[in-house]
Amino acid sequence: PLTADAIMARVAANQDRSEALRKQYVYRQHIRILTHKPKGKTLREETTEYDVTPTPDGTQKELRLLTGRYWHQGKYETFQGQPAPGSGSLDGSLIDGLRDDLLNEKTKDGLAKDLFPLTSEEQKNYEFRLLGQEAQQGRSVYHIGFRPKDRNEITWAGEAYIDATEFQPVRVFTKLSRRIPFAVRTLLGTDVPGIGFNVVYKRQGDGAWFPATFGTEFRIHALFFINRQVSIALENSAFERTHVESKMKLVGPAE
Repeated sequence: PLTADAIMARVAANQDRSEALRKQYVYRQHIRILTHKPKGKTLREETTEYDVTPTPDGTQKELRLLTGRYWHQGKYETFQGQPAPGSGSLDGSLIDGLRDDLLNEKTKDGLAKDLFPLTSEEQKNYEFRLLGQEAQQGRSVYHIGFRPKDRNEITWAGEAYIDATEFQPVRVFTKLSRRIPFAVRTLLGTDVPGIGFNVVYKRQGDGAWFPATFGTEFRIHALFFINRQVSIALENSAFERTHVESKMKLVGPAE
């Protein structure tokens, strides 16, 4: 039987090789982010759609649509297109910053690579344990737990479901490996309770695996006056392969 480290070593190798397949695809990315007071009304909501095309170093994203609404003087104001009204406000700046973190143009799959320790470079800092083998989306998967080797480091910990045949991630979810130190929470008034991410991968016809959905909901409490609940939902769809390799065989003149 394979160990957790052996399984994840194969995942890392596949992730590194998968970049060659991912850069042959164009797709559409839909992002919805909203902020609201904890257990209160929505303060701002923005929805964007991007066309994503591969580049030699990552991806290029072209904005197709921006719509939203925000709470202003006792009612909701709607908007469409750029510049978005109130983008410099607390909630507008918060949404812009979160969206910029997601729109990582240095990766082939459209998500920041440091969110999940799947590549060989990221795995160096983690330890893994095999939790079992089960079924996900009709496929046999290994259930892997992971956490940082340095127990004092504040980074991601969580669980991953790895396809037992192709050694590709089917689903990964994370949370902070430990709470923000008490002194930071008390003296600076900063905490992000509940933060974590859940991503589901989808297999394409030629064997390329892409993140299909990504979601999270968490609270931001910072500097004693920022207190927001944040929800993020991302969906990649309309995958289309744009590059097909072909070979030309030279044949001599007929005799």
